[in-house]
Amino acid sequence: MNKNFENNYILESLNRLENYVRTHNYSGFDPYDALNSNNIKSLKNTYLKLMVTQIFVYSPVNFRKFFKTTPGKNPKAFGLFLQAYCKLLKAKILDKDEFDLISHELTDFLIKNHSKGYSGYCWGLLFDWQDITRYLDSGVPTIVPTSYIGQSFLDLYEIKKDKRYLEIAQSSCRFILNDLNIKKTDKGICFSYTPIDTHLIHNANMLGAAFLARVYSITKDKNLLDHSRKAIDFSLSYQKTDGSWAYSINPNSEKERNQIDFHQGFNLDALCDFIKYMNPKDEKYKNALIKGADFYKKKQFDLEGQSAWRLPWQWPIDIHHQAQGIATFTKLFKLLNNKKYLDFSKKITLWTIKNMQDPSGYFYYQKWPLITNRISYMRWGQAWMMYSLATLLNVINKFETNSLIKNIKKINDARSGALKCLI
Repeated sequence: MNKNFENNYILESLNRLENYVRTHNYSGFDPYDALNSNNIKSLKNTYLKLMVTQIFVYSPVNFRKFFKTTPGKNPKAFGLFLQAYCKLLKAKILDKDEFDLISHELTDFLIKNHSKGYSGYCWGLLFDWQDITRYLDSGVPTIVPTSYIGQSFLDLYEIKKDKRYLEIAQSSCRFILNDLNIKKTDKGICFSYTPIDTHLIHNANMLGAAFLARVYSITKDKNLLDHSRKAIDFSLSYQKTDGSWAYSINPNSEKERNQIDFHQGFNLDALCDFIKYMNPKDEKYKNALIKGADFYKKKQFDLEGQSAWRLPWQWPIDIHHQAQGIATFTKLFKLLNNKKYLDFSKKITLWTIKNMQDPSGYFYYQKWPLITNRISYMRWGQAWMMYSLATLLNVINKFETNSLIKNIKKINDARSGALKCLI
C-alpha cells in the first residue's frame, strides 16, 4: 500500500465515521452506562449490581434494550469531537461554515451540561458510574474530562480568538486548583481524581498538569506554571526504570496499583503537551518521554499495530487502546520529529480500520481471537477514534499534503450532502 493510497484510505475512514457520528447526533451507549437503567439501579444487593455493571462492560451481547437503558450524550465525548473538528478545520478537511455550525452545537451542549456548584467550569459523566473500585454519582466532575474539554475550548479559542472560550478554560483551572484535593509531598503534588476522593492517579494528575501548562502558555499566570511543574515532577518521580508507570498509588499505604494499559498513552500525551507549552530546559522531561515511548511501543503493541489489553494479558484488542496509540505516536512525531512514530501511528491506524471498522462507519468495541464485540460505544470508541484520526490527518496534511489534498474536495462534497440530508 503506497503512501497516497494509505492517506486517502485513512481520510475516507474518517469520513465514514464522522457521517455515522453525526447521523446519531453524537449520542450512544457507553460501556459503563448500566446504572442508566432504573431496573439495575434499584437493585438492593451491591454485589449483584456490581456484577451486572461488569457484564455490561464486557459482554459481546448488548442487553441494554432488555434493561431499558437508553443512549445518551457524554460531555467527554463532546470535548473529543470538538477537538477533532478543530483539527479537521486546520487540515482543510472541513470548511468554516460547517465548522461554525457544528462547533456551536457542541459548545452549547458543554456549557449547558457542566457540573454546577464549583469554582469553575468542570464536567463529569451524566450517569451514575461504577467499577470494581469506585462509584460516582451523575454529574460529579473529574479532572480527566475537565482537562480534555478544557483543551477543546482552547482549540476553539485559537481558531476564533473569542475570549469567552479562554475564560471557560481559565475557570476550569480554578476548579482544578480550588476544588480538587491536592497531595503535597517533597516529590511534588498530585491532584485528586474528583473533589470527593484522595486517589493518586498518574494519568489524571498529568493530564491536569498539561492543561494548566497550556493555559499558562497563553495567560502567563505563574500560579499555573508552579502547579503544573510540581504535578509533572510528582508523577515523573514514580516512572519505572523500564519507562512505565503504575496506574495509581494508595494515599494511605503508598502501595502502587500496576495496571499497564492505554493510560500509559495518556501519560505520554500529557508529557508531550507539558514540554510543548513549558519548553523546560531540564532534559529529564524529554528523557522520561522517550523512555516511556519506547516502553509503550515495544511492550504494548505488536509489529502489526495491535495493542495489548492490559499487560501481561494481550486480549482483547480494545478500540480505546488502538485510538490512544494513534494519537500518542502522532503527538510524539510532532514533538520529537522522529518519523518512526508517524509510521507506527499509521500502522496502528491501518490495522484498526481494516479489522475493527464496520461498513456503516463506526468502530467495534473489542476483538478476541474468535469473537468480535461489535457494540458501538460513542465515547469509548467513536469519539476517541474520531479524535485520533483527525489528529493524524492534521499531521499528514501538514507534512505530506500532496498525497492528501487531491481527495479532500471529494470528501467535503460527500459530507456536505450528508449535512443537507440531516437539515
